[in-house]
Amino acid sequence: MNLWALITGGSSGMGLEYGRQLAAKGYDLMLVSNRQDELDQATVELHERYGVRVVPCFQDLSADDAADKLFAFCHDQSIEVDVLVNNAGMFFFEELGPDNEEKAMAMLRLHMFTPARLCMLFGEEMKQRKHGYILNVSSMTAQLPCPGITTYSATKAFLKSFSKSLYFEMHPYGVTVTTVCPAAVATPLYKLKPSILRAGVRVGLIRTPQWLVRKALRGLFKDRRVVKPGLMNYLVPFLVALLPKPFVNFLWKRLREVKGS
Repeated sequence: MNLWALITGGSSGMGLEYGRQLAAKGYDLMLVSNRQDELDQATVELHERYGVRVVPCFQDLSADDAADKLFAFCHDQSIEVDVLVNNAGMFFFEELGPDNEEKAMAMLRLHMFTPARLCMLFGEEMKQRKHGYILNVSSMTAQLPCPGITTYSATKAFLKSFSKSLYFEMHPYGVTVTTVCPAAVATPLYKLKPSILRAGVRVGLIRTPQWLVRKALRGLFKDRRVVKPGLMNYLVPFLVALLPKPFVNFLWKRLREVKGS
């Protein structure tokens, strides 16, 4: 009987790459996404390319009861999850206010409440089996409380702190909890032009999903607590911390003026 990997946000970007690399290791897959067309395409691609079972689950993981519904769905499908990858995410770069309050609340649920609840639900079953892997995708921005990404960086900081503590609670039961903190990755998340993504990859400022996922899974299966791949993960937070607050205020003021023009 093959083992199962559950990947949230599994229809594109890093999530799809997690699916490819885990399928190459022989895992059957459950892919969760709120994008039906992409989900259908990913399901067909991964099954035909790797010959593994792929079960799609179309679901909005920012809903209040998303984790419990997903857990019930797995039980209905008789799927016992051995690897849980909490990868689903969203991003916006805006000043926090009434116009984006709904997006901000959705982000809180998607990045914090749903992953934490999934860790609790599936983690308890892993504890009982004395085996399992949980990979939570945080971000380099967990170290960068900056204007424009107020909610994003804060939610990623929560997920990083939560996961680092959970590592020690789960370890005595044979369950590994790894946090990966990507820097810039060439995915559609940030809505950058393809030409900018390609240029960033060429100069090494932006990494490919293949590179990042390979590093993350290697750390997961080697029982690493935190994976912070790439020099940018260490250099950028250090340099940003050196910026004086008046300079940050000036930059944010200029950026607001540009966005408003």
